Amino acid sequence: MKQLEIDSIHVFYDKIEALKGISLEVGQGQIVTLVGGNGAGKSTTLRAISGLLHPREGEVRYEGRALTGLGAHTIATMGVVQVPEGRRIFGRLTVDENLAMGAFTRRDRAGIAADRDKVMTLFPRLRERLHQIAGTLSGGEQQMVATARALMARPRVLLMDEPSMGLAPTLVEQVFETIRAINVEGVTILLVEQNAPMALSIADFGYVLESGRVLLSGPAQELLHDRRVQEAYLG
Repeated sequence: MKQLEIDSIHVFYDKIEALKGISLEVGQGQIVTLVGGNGAGKSTTLRAISGLLHPREGEVRYEGRALTGLGAHTIATMGVVQVPEGRRIFGRLTVDENLAMGAFTRRDRAGIAADRDKVMTLFPRLRERLHQIAGTLSGGEQQMVATARALMARPRVLLMDEPSMGLAPTLVEQVFETIRAINVEGVTILLVEQNAPMALSIADFGYVLESGRVLLSGPAQELLHDRRVQEAYLG
């Protein structure tokens, strides 16, 4: 089942066309990754899906319903939630308060408490840091907070924008293990990553973006071993 569909969207920053008719789809329960260099349009694609940007042409559909024109808040409450690039946690709030902000649209107290326990199991480090000011955490811990906060919204589709950016190699492996664990729980994931080898190694399907267009697409393992992808992105 196609859970998320992007159909020929064109997105502009003022007069600069950032996305030039991109089309892609994400099947329910999949991990799909967008890889490519800086300025390829990866983050712009996520912002167009989450409602932070609005395409001038084309359509974004979630479970058959058009998202185009809807606000980011509405889209998040529908189950499409973004973990932003650069984490963007609430640095002056505690870890626990950040988690509460992730659940701010929900009213099911029992469900919120259960999900809080679930993210503590996924990120045991955060249980130790619950009452610490989030801005004082390490980069890896802040990424945990950003991901846990998004999970508190109980997403059906999780948009992850460069989750490994700026992290030490050992932490990068932990991030990708966490992505796998989240997906096993039934959450569909659309992953934007510059670390193409790691992203393709865990994904079901991949798209290679270049200058606002889809250059290549296919099963992730095929892309991982594609000579063009290896030369351009894998060294």
